[in-house]
Amino acid sequence: MNNAIKIVLAILLFLCLADMPYGFYQFVRFAGLIGFAVLAYQANQQGRQTEMIIYGGLALLFQPFFKIALGRQMWNIVDVVVGIGLLISIFMKPKESQP
Repeated sequence: MNNAIKIVLAILLFLCLADMPYGFYQFVRFAGLIGFAVLAYQANQQGRQTEMIIYGGLALLFQPFFKIALGRQMWNIVDVVVGIGLLISIFMKPKESQP
């Protein structure tokens, strides 16, 4: 389930690089909020605090209620970096937590 969420979010973020209608970007913000919140919750359940903080921060960054105005160019950079990070995280094995 995690991998499916990551792939869908990465595709949506890469599509943001195209000239899309404003409603699409609003949809991406809602999908990002929900997707990153689910990933943060699942990371918390698995005891991965660093991932939980990262996904929680991304959920706050992409949330649509209090928009963070970065400008189109900066948002494009954020979209690419986060999209690539999501795809890389699919292939990385999480480290076992040490007691």
